[in-house]
Amino acid sequence: MESQNITPTDPKNKNQIHNKELAIWEALLPVFILVGMLFYNVYYAFGDDALSGSNQFILLLGAAVAGIVGYFNKVSYKQMMEEVAKNLKSTTGALLILLMVGSLAGTWLISGIIPTMIYYGLQILNPTIFLPACVIICAIISIATGSSWTTSATVGIALIGIGDTLGISLGMTAGAVISGAYFGDKMSPLSDTTNLAPAMAGGELFSHIKYMTYTTVPTVVITLVIFIIIGFTLDTTGTPEIGTQLKAIDQAFTISPWLFLVPLIVIFLIIKKTPPFIALLSGTLLGGIAAVIAQPHIVMQIAEATELNFNSAYIGIMKAITVDTAVETSNAELNDLFSAGGMAGMLGTIWLIVCAMVFGGVMDAIGALSRISKALLDLFDSIFGLFASTVVSCLALNVTASDQYLAIVIPGRMYAKAFKDKGLAPENLSRTLEDSGTVTSVLVPWNTCGAYQSSVLGVPVVDYFFFAIFNWLSPFMTLLFAAFRIKIKELAKD
Repeated sequence: MESQNITPTDPKNKNQIHNKELAIWEALLPVFILVGMLFYNVYYAFGDDALSGSNQFILLLGAAVAGIVGYFNKVSYKQMMEEVAKNLKSTTGALLILLMVGSLAGTWLISGIIPTMIYYGLQILNPTIFLPACVIICAIISIATGSSWTTSATVGIALIGIGDTLGISLGMTAGAVISGAYFGDKMSPLSDTTNLAPAMAGGELFSHIKYMTYTTVPTVVITLVIFIIIGFTLDTTGTPEIGTQLKAIDQAFTISPWLFLVPLIVIFLIIKKTPPFIALLSGTLLGGIAAVIAQPHIVMQIAEATELNFNSAYIGIMKAITVDTAVETSNAELNDLFSAGGMAGMLGTIWLIVCAMVFGGVMDAIGALSRISKALLDLFDSIFGLFASTVVSCLALNVTASDQYLAIVIPGRMYAKAFKDKGLAPENLSRTLEDSGTVTSVLVPWNTCGAYQSSVLGVPVVDYFFFAIFNWLSPFMTLLFAAFRIKIKELAKD
């Protein structure tokens, strides 16, 4: 009887599990309990420390609640674990990238790459134009690389440092970085989500990108205008102190424009479609070599050695790659800035992602995700209602499944036929999936994207949420276009 109730499918085929017996209240029960537990845990118990471990366990408790619901609906423990295993397997690449990001940050710190970016950036960017410049710089790099994650891990980290030294709120800077990075990620043909969305909707890649410009360009223009206005209202009292900070950086590191060769090589590798893991690993190793050449005194300091030889260089670089490292300067603020956690610093984020994938896997196994999507679809009948239902489904999956790919795949498969039945071209669906699934994932703290960006940039999601203007504005823009029937492409009629 079990096989008649549950239809497990391979996620590589972009299908989902549908439990015919699951009621909507049963599908939503684990979600409501999870959200309630997370709310109490963050706002009443642990506050900013919730990501240190308690939120992770709450996600496992949410998975347990979903498992109990599945048990009473004849879903076996084995089936649940199989879906969890598939979910965890799908995140292998992301987890490896996280480890490489931690190691890269370590070697780029001790080599002077990040300090050099900050040193020159302080002289080029002033508080008035800094935030819109962050959006533009990150957008260009993200379009070239196709990866918002890589953009944040390289240029984003440096911009956070520059903004901090300029006295600009870390939340503002992180919001500008994320806005630009996700704009580029959406519009780049190298991006995995940009390829996935039209594949799910039944469309074509470059037609999808072209159609996205109608909603994406106005959104990013509004974002830039808001950041320009914010820039003119910023308190620039920190600017006169830049000279002192520049001197402190120059005394602690050997600053040279030649150090920019390392990040340029990494960007070149990604443009050439080198797998991100290999590109970041190359950046880590090149950063280690640059550290030995440009900053031998720092390498010796970290290795606690009196002379630079193979052994001390090896120890210093390996410490930067794997554990906490810090470089002291004559400026107390910079001492907090010039520190990195290495691979060990990413373990908390990896822990969070693993627990989130456990919850998403169990929810998928019991058929809750497909049941929630179907209920939303049944609520609406008009064309605007169809768009609204898709947006809500993507947002709900980013919160419940904790993964932007599921937020694209499941609604994409669920709504493809509905859009076709309404006489709408697949570009409408693929654009909506990106406008509401891809970009909002970073606004959910326990989502893989939210956890990653928060960890890499060192800024909690709650701090950058409001300033990630492009990300939360995108779903409203796509609904605005749907409401006024602007650029709603219809299927060609015979």
